[in-house]
Amino acid sequence: MVSVSRRLTVTDHDRRAAGMTYVYPVVSRRAGGVSVGVNLNPNNACNWRCVYCQVPDLTFGKGPAVDLVQLEQELRGLLEEVTHGDFMERCVPEGVRRLNDVAFSGNGEPTTSPQFGEAVDIAGQVLEAFGLLGSVKLVLITNGSMLNKRPVADAIARMATLNGEVWFKLDSFTAEGARRINHSAAPLEEHLARLSIAASACPTWLQTCLFSWDGQEPVEEELVAYLEGIRALVERGVPVRGVLLYTVARPSMQPEASRLEPLPETWLRAFAARIEAAGLPARVSA
Repeated sequence: MVSVSRRLTVTDHDRRAAGMTYVYPVVSRRAGGVSVGVNLNPNNACNWRCVYCQVPDLTFGKGPAVDLVQLEQELRGLLEEVTHGDFMERCVPEGVRRLNDVAFSGNGEPTTSPQFGEAVDIAGQVLEAFGLLGSVKLVLITNGSMLNKRPVADAIARMATLNGEVWFKLDSFTAEGARRINHSAAPLEEHLARLSIAASACPTWLQTCLFSWDGQEPVEEELVAYLEGIRALVERGVPVRGVLLYTVARPSMQPEASRLEPLPETWLRAFAARIEAAGLPARVSA
């Protein structure tokens, strides 16, 4: 039973909004509509710690075992309310009352779940049962850290047959930037190799979050390295669809929260123009 009783906004992505364990609705500024989220990390565990992360009590680790029967029941229940109930009128602002996607995006990295592949298959089956397969996207929002693992790569390939799309986290093209922003020590070349795996298997967008830190905009050296990285991807023929460029919109729950501020839309659009000049389309979510 869906129990959403409040109006959703782009600044409220509470995973408990529907009173469920695994499934929750949000209004997504990047999607421009309603996104039905699937949270495979209800234990608040992730293998990265991004400084802008909104997950409270974040811990280092992986997703727990998932009750797949419950996951399917919750997904069917919410989609029933969204598509045949009065959910849109009660809970969603006018102008964004459309179902855009079912997205694996929760309180940690979804691909660390031991049942990620099975969850993908369930989502595809439920979308087909509701007649939504092909019209509603199946999205994976990921830090990309596990995409070289065979079971995950195989699941990504199956997503491509389900109108799937991968949003691959890449906030910095420097090792220092990745450590500072994402607390990731993975070598850049390994991360880019995982990006190539994803982009070759399923339509893939880079997702990049930029923001002011201690009142300072991103330094030019970081921006130049980012643009050079984009040019290199294009030159190597990595089939990335483009860049989803955004800034912080909801309060971070990490120790660095007080040091982070959103960048103006004008700044983001100016940098998006530089990305496009480097060879990839860019979409801005201010």
